[in-house]
Amino acid sequence: MVGKVKAQKLARLGIETIGDLVTYFPRDYEDRSSEKKVAELMDGDECSVFLTVLSDVTANRPRPKLSIYKTIAGDDSGIINLVWFNQTYIKGRIIKGNRYIFYGKVKKRGSYIEITNPIFEDENAVRKKTTGIQPIYSLTEGISQNWLRMVQRNALDLVIGKITEIMPDELRSKYSLTEVNYSLEKIHFPSDFSEKDKARKRLVFEELLMLQLGLLHLKKSQAGVSGIKFEKKQEIARFINDLPFRLTNAQYKVYNEIEKDMTSEKQMNRLVQGDVGSGKTIVAVIAILLAVLNGFQAVFMVPTEILAEQHFRSIEPMLNKYGIKTALLTGSATKKEKELIKDGIRNRELDVIVGTHALLEGDVVFHSLGLVVTDAQHRFGVKQRAELSSKSNPDILVMTATPIPRTLALILYGDLDISVIDELPPNRKPVETYAVGENMRQRIYRFIRKKVQEGRQAYIICPLVEESEEIEAEAAMTLARKLEKEDLNGLSIGLIHGKMKYNEKESIMREFSNGKIQVLVSTTVVEVGVNVPNACVMVVENAERFGLAQLHQLRGRVGRGEHQSYCILICKSRNEIAGKRMEIMTKYTDGFKISEKDMELRGPGDIFGVRQHGLPEFKIANLYEDMELLKEAQKAALDIAKHQKLEGREDYKKLYRHLSEVFRGKMQEVALN
Repeated sequence: MVGKVKAQKLARLGIETIGDLVTYFPRDYEDRSSEKKVAELMDGDECSVFLTVLSDVTANRPRPKLSIYKTIAGDDSGIINLVWFNQTYIKGRIIKGNRYIFYGKVKKRGSYIEITNPIFEDENAVRKKTTGIQPIYSLTEGISQNWLRMVQRNALDLVIGKITEIMPDELRSKYSLTEVNYSLEKIHFPSDFSEKDKARKRLVFEELLMLQLGLLHLKKSQAGVSGIKFEKKQEIARFINDLPFRLTNAQYKVYNEIEKDMTSEKQMNRLVQGDVGSGKTIVAVIAILLAVLNGFQAVFMVPTEILAEQHFRSIEPMLNKYGIKTALLTGSATKKEKELIKDGIRNRELDVIVGTHALLEGDVVFHSLGLVVTDAQHRFGVKQRAELSSKSNPDILVMTATPIPRTLALILYGDLDISVIDELPPNRKPVETYAVGENMRQRIYRFIRKKVQEGRQAYIICPLVEESEEIEAEAAMTLARKLEKEDLNGLSIGLIHGKMKYNEKESIMREFSNGKIQVLVSTTVVEVGVNVPNACVMVVENAERFGLAQLHQLRGRVGRGEHQSYCILICKSRNEIAGKRMEIMTKYTDGFKISEKDMELRGPGDIFGVRQHGLPEFKIANLYEDMELLKEAQKAALDIAKHQKLEGREDYKKLYRHLSEVFRGKMQEVALN
């Protein structure tokens, strides 16, 4: 169907089969049905105009790699300038005296009218590009919109009418869903926007229904798994009383939910959601203590070595009082150290192991694994959790600081029971947050210098320039050099960016954590969850380029010690949405509240990245835009499961077979090349 070179380029977009192609949905649409005369054109119009070409095409090359082609065209109401950049074929295609239909965006300044890079077709041709609603796809280098539309049209002509409908009639009727062949045709090439909306509703519903049925199936299979029935222990109350602080009511409530799971006969699969600084770790430590007091081993797995070290240093002395032996296992341990620890795990000489992905290595054999705790859950997928739990049949406790509105969390984490720590410890001082303009920069640097002289430390986060680690790294390096030479000269400045090797980043973070580095300049790779209580200033450059949830996570890097902390957001944009974001950040400190406001503000948009949660990647659904459909899909899934329709009628068996294919990734299709 396509050549080898084009097939390789399509593969970059995740398109390798005809099935991939027809389910590679448009990211937007362009309405080219509007037609006007020259005299009717307004600045900013996007429309088609029938014009006679009045001059030959002229070519101008002002510099290497830039060619500009121009001509003048008009109708009986006026004339217009047409300009193309680097489109060499124009000279041979646009002929003086001929009539064409041109489509593009109009620039109008007084009587001067121009369209840049207009799409065109001969007046007598069958119109394909200059009329109707045209799909807009995400592209890669070497693939154009016109070419992808053509290939998409050819693919649809091959398969439309032959695709099996997997949605039962009663379900389509109940939720007003269009038929699958119609939906695939109209999502790509609708005659009007109502057709597109109907097609999209059907395809989104199907995708979300698959998600919900899959999660229900997971939960059902987990419910049938018998877990370890732990006994309650009196030492737990003594441990809590001996803590140098009092647990909040929310921490007590969540631990009681965990204890209820652990002392039942079913395997625990629980998610603990808690905002930055809410005290999730200590709740996990109490659960670990319960497992070990019952004669089992426990694992605490985190995404980075430095975070593992920090947890180890805080957990080890607490558990040591009870004769519990804790070890740290990370990738950078020497071969001899690893072997000693693995022997200790195998022989039950070690009770608690804190570590990174090194815990997933095949030769890590537990004597009696009873509990797995994973921190910063968004860095561990379902598959990795499953790898650890498959080492025996332990209880699973997942912790996340990603603020997700509870209604969404209940739907997203259908395979886990959910607990929320929605209360901060009483001694926590809220981080004072300020949104300022570029004119405050020198004042900010004087403030950082003052705080460093008082013995504190600061973060300066560089903006997300674009999806390029090289550009971000360069921006961070340039800023660090400038600060070192000029604005913060004399201070110890460290630098972290995505192009650095893992060990280099770990080393810099360790020096910052130990106080050797006073100011850390970083791109967004700054480690999630790293605890530096002495850091009390967080400066975010170009804050308008970050989502609210990300700004909140960055703010959570400070405010972890006894000193008052500050978050300064430097915002260069005067955009209304940017202004509202800054207002939300300065007004609210509750991550759950911020995520709700983010949802209200952004509507469409993936705030926290579904891909990170180990779920199948969505091709068309959007969890925020499609919240109502998500609820309907959940209702439908619960109804199907309740009546066990999946195991009954043939039409529901078809749906279930499709579900298996989606979740196992075993769809066999015709390859494109």
